[in-house]
Order: sequence, then C-alpha cells, then structure tokens
Amino acid sequence: MLDIAGIASEWEALLLDLWELNPGLRALFTVSPVRHWKDGAHVNQLSKATLLLAIHELQSRYPERIAYFPAYEIVMDELRDYRFYAGDMLHPSPLAVEYVWERFCAGFLTTESQDILREWGVIRKAIAHRPFRPESKAYQDFIMQTLLKAELLSRKFPYFDLSGEIERLRSEIK
Repeated sequence: MLDIAGIASEWEALLLDLWELNPGLRALFTVSPVRHWKDGAHVNQLSKATLLLAIHELQSRYPERIAYFPAYEIVMDELRDYRFYAGDMLHPSPLAVEYVWERFCAGFLTTESQDILREWGVIRKAIAHRPFRPESKAYQDFIMQTLLKAELLSRKFPYFDLSGEIERLRSEIK
C-alpha cells in the first residue's frame, strides 16, 4: 500500500502530463464500494481512507480540474441494507449499481447525454432480444420499429455512432 503522499504524487505526475496534452481536461475520481476482504475488514477500511485522503489532497491542489464522485459513500451510507449487496456480501447488488449509476448520471451528465442514454437503452434492449421465430411478421415489425428508432437517434445525435447497430438491424430484415 502506498501512503497518501505517494498516491497523490503518482497521480499528480500523470495528471500534469495529461493536462499538457489537453489543458481543458478535468479528472473525476471515485473510490470503489467493493469490499476487499483479502487482508481483512480493517485493512480494507484503511485502504479506502488512504485513497479518499489522497484524492482530497489532489482536489485541494487542483480544485477546478478535479472532481470526486462519492460511489463508496453512497453504498456505505445510503445503501447500508444487505439487500444492496450481492450474495458474496462484498459486491454491490444490481439494484445498488443501478442506484449509483442514476446518481452519477444526475450529477455529471448533461441533460442531452441523459436523453441519449435513455433512448439508447430502449434500442439496446430491443437489439438484445432473441426471438423464437425470427421470420415471423411480428418480429420483422419489431426489427423495423427498432431500426427506425436507431435511425432517428442517429439523426438526432449524429456524433453518437450507431452505424454498426443500424447495419445489423438491416441485415435481420427479411
């Protein structure tokens, strides 16, 4: 385990190199809420605390360039109930992951980005669907509707590349 100064120093060197290449770059740090029990609960907490203090040090040096997302704190403080943990009691459950993701999106993504994700989620789910009868009219109509949604999203946000998905959907049309 590195100490606080060691972690901050390693990251600062990397960030300075990155800022030289891209002066407008902002960094977002977080600490994983996954419990690392290999060395025991106490060492897990020490490790998390060390990371948090190193991030705090970096933020104090570069407050306009470094932000922190509290994934660890959300899981530990807001989602304390064991239903928010997977069966191994170390990893967050899918419900906890979804909750943390929603908090992240609300805090760090633009409204436009959230709109893209919402629309893309519907399309992605449709693309993942595996039919019993791919040749049926109902499935072909479903594919056509999904293709239409993908093409509309692609036109609405041209920088969001859906060309591979659109081509795949077109290939499924009989």
